[in-house]
Amino acid sequence: MLRGAGTVQSVFMKQILISVLAGLVVSAGAEETVRVLVWDEQQPEQKQAYGDRFLGETIAAHLSGLPGIRVKSVSLASPEQGLDEAALEQCDVLIWWGHVKHQAVTQAATERVVARVREGKLGLVALHSAHWARPFVRLMQERAKDDAKAAMPADRREGAQLEVVNDQVIGVGVKADAKLTPFVEKTGENVWRLSLPACVFPAWRADGMPGKMTTLLPDHPLAAGLPAKWEVRQTEMYSEPFHVPPPDAVVFEERWDKGEHFRSGCVWKVGRGRVVYFRPGHESYPVYRQAEPLKVLENAVRWLPVAGRER
Repeated sequence: MLRGAGTVQSVFMKQILISVLAGLVVSAGAEETVRVLVWDEQQPEQKQAYGDRFLGETIAAHLSGLPGIRVKSVSLASPEQGLDEAALEQCDVLIWWGHVKHQAVTQAATERVVARVREGKLGLVALHSAHWARPFVRLMQERAKDDAKAAMPADRREGAQLEVVNDQVIGVGVKADAKLTPFVEKTGENVWRLSLPACVFPAWRADGMPGKMTTLLPDHPLAAGLPAKWEVRQTEMYSEPFHVPPPDAVVFEERWDKGEHFRSGCVWKVGRGRVVYFRPGHESYPVYRQAEPLKVLENAVRWLPVAGRER
């Protein structure tokens, strides 16, 4: 009787253990699924490089073929520009491609993205000409404000007045010798003036020459699986200085044979969330058919939700 009861009990306990383990596996699988929203302006010129698909659709198709990633592709023409509250609530990472229609994105949609990044609920990956995308610009402005407040003397922060300027000049170029933005000046007794980042650079060249990449931080999650040196075979050149707040990490540097260079893979913490800027691209060059840029996007998609949970 005792042996029989023990056997029954043992079988029963094994069944419970199997059920628990199965539940844990399902739960872990659900937790590992990253929800990605790829936002694309969808320029007709993209068809020169991506054939039957737009650039954003090409990125989405690649990521959706990888394990643990669920992807939705949206555009400026989508209902509510693809950035309604419900869509963002079902999104862990937002990849953004914009070029010539930045101002068509509504302020309401922009602020929804900014709020979710600051709360640590969303990671943003801005690609190439998205340096002027409204969500990226606003997040760089928020980071500049945070940096300005942190730089104030600790005993003066309470009650300090921070005035901001330069918030209406986005879309305007800068000269090579222009003062680098953002910067802060003390203008009165506990009064500070912040010139917000212009989010631009003085020169670019769309000649399709290769960008020669150096992985500066090989141990950073964005660099996983990438070599120390690699090329973006056909791209547009951007030249420093890049008018953005100092990044928390510069993972990749890009150089061209004519001497220009650029910080081409940057990361900032904004509030509780993270923003990644990845420079390579052009609407008519097939950058996102190349393995290395696609690997950077995969790395970003897998890392940003984890980074957003860090406090």
